[in-house]
Parts: sequence; C-alpha cells; structure tokens
Amino acid sequence: MSTNSGRIDAGEHRFAVRVYYEDTDAAGIVYHSRYLNFAERARTEMLRLSGIEQSALRRDHGVVFAVCDCQVRYLAPARFDDLLEVRSRLTELRGVSVNTAQEVWRQDRRLVSLDLRVAAVSTDDGRPARIPENVRAALASHLL
Repeated sequence: MSTNSGRIDAGEHRFAVRVYYEDTDAAGIVYHSRYLNFAERARTEMLRLSGIEQSALRRDHGVVFAVCDCQVRYLAPARFDDLLEVRSRLTELRGVSVNTAQEVWRQDRRLVSLDLRVAAVSTDDGRPARIPENVRAALASHLL
C-alpha cells in the first residue's frame, strides 16, 4: 500500500522527506536534531498506515507514545533540497514499549541510523501504561 503516509513493504515502512531551508544551517547542512523530527514523522505515518490514529489512542485509551530511549549514529550529512527516505522497522514489542530501528537514506546511501524505544504512557499521570490490545495486534503484524 502506498499513500502520502508512505508505504509498508515486507514489514518495512518507507516515508519520503524533502529537506527544506528551515532544516539546515547556513552551509545548507541538515541540523542534527532534524533527523529526530524526520523519524517522528515516519513513525506517526507508519502508525496511520497500520490503522492507528494517535489522537484516537489518546481519546479512547488515555495513552500516548513517548520516546524513552534513543541512540543516533550520524554517518553522512543531508543537504538543502535533498529528497530523503526514512526506513522504519519494528524490532521488538513489549507490554508498554516498542523498539524501532530507523534509517535515513538519500538514494543508495545511508546517512543516519536511529534505534529508539517508544513507551506508552498514561495521559493522566505520565506513568507507563500497557499498549491497548488492538494497537498491539496492529503493531505485531509488522514485526520482523
């Protein structure tokens, strides 16, 4: 399936991102923190393609996802006007968290690798909360 939300193929989500001027420094190189934004957009769209709307998750279950651990490896810079692709794979699903491996590519070159753990937290008190069963089922279908 392919849409503006990207596509999922063999468990891997692929999402296109264009680098805008606001993403770069004066030399036209992408700020290191922008890769976290690109990865967040890709994870959100991967959930959307899986039938999970984060606003409904909050409204219906009182749960939101929050990054609780992140490791980033910068391998090469992206530049103004590059067309990038964020590739995301779910690597582990636990009771309250999901591990995701993400990479940012420009054509055939990997620029950045991110390993993240995203936890479900209660909107009431911010404490860890079990991932709702319907969400777990949707996510489990993407595990490799």
